[in-house]
Amino acid sequence: MEAVRLVKYRGWSTRQVARHTGYSQSVIVQWCKKDPTGGWQRISTKSSRPHSHPKALSRKTVEAIVGQRVKHRRCAEVVHQELVNNGLVVSLSSVKRTLKRAGLLKERSPWKRYHSHIERPVAEKPGDLVQIDTIHIMTRDKEKFYIYTLIDLCSRWAYAKVYARINTHNSLRFVRQAQKEAGFGFKMIQSDHGSEFSTWFTENLGKLEVNHRHSRVRQSNDNAHIERFNRTIQEECLDRIYKHPRYYQKAIDGYLPYYNTERLHLGIKLKTPAEMITSY
Repeated sequence: MEAVRLVKYRGWSTRQVARHTGYSQSVIVQWCKKDPTGGWQRISTKSSRPHSHPKALSRKTVEAIVGQRVKHRRCAEVVHQELVNNGLVVSLSSVKRTLKRAGLLKERSPWKRYHSHIERPVAEKPGDLVQIDTIHIMTRDKEKFYIYTLIDLCSRWAYAKVYARINTHNSLRFVRQAQKEAGFGFKMIQSDHGSEFSTWFTENLGKLEVNHRHSRVRQSNDNAHIERFNRTIQEECLDRIYKHPRYYQKAIDGYLPYYNTERLHLGIKLKTPAEMITSY
């Protein structure tokens, strides 16, 4: 910075500044080109590291990896195997790294929490596997609220309750109330990956000695029972209501006794959930 100031403000030649500072004339010239302010800005030192690695992939290899990905939009493992079949020797890690640099890999969201995988149990008795979900309701008056729903896979016993908002605390309250109404203990709760069923919900279910399992990603039939119940309760109970949320809760309170004690279910050989529970 001082050398540039001598050149641009004192009128020294680059040779004079080079002799004065002890640097070569070419360095002084490069500094003057890099600093457009004329000596009022600090000039950063260039890194001495090499611009390329001696074992870096050739441009031809990089173009082959990117081209194979763009051609069929397959995953990195398939792209790697296709390149190997075509006689191009390259490692899988190099393929993944190249696709990542090119912005062709779908990155994992930094906000997405990891859920450990738990094997899905067989629902042999009531409470062995219970599925939970939420229904979003918007009335004609643009009033938004939510309905928590729950179903036991063995007996098909179901429960539902209206809430003004969904969060982990309301999810836990709903499970406690449902277990109290059911009369049998829950061993495992299965839900989707919604924010209302996040880590805090899992930890507090563990305090109740209830395991929590998240449904498998991209497996649309993993929550089939609760999705079917959501459709049933909307078609048979909720679709004719367009008023305040309290009317929805009143309708649900009148529908659930019919669903659990009178309505015959094809999935349990034309029995009612109450009959299935008493048989165990």
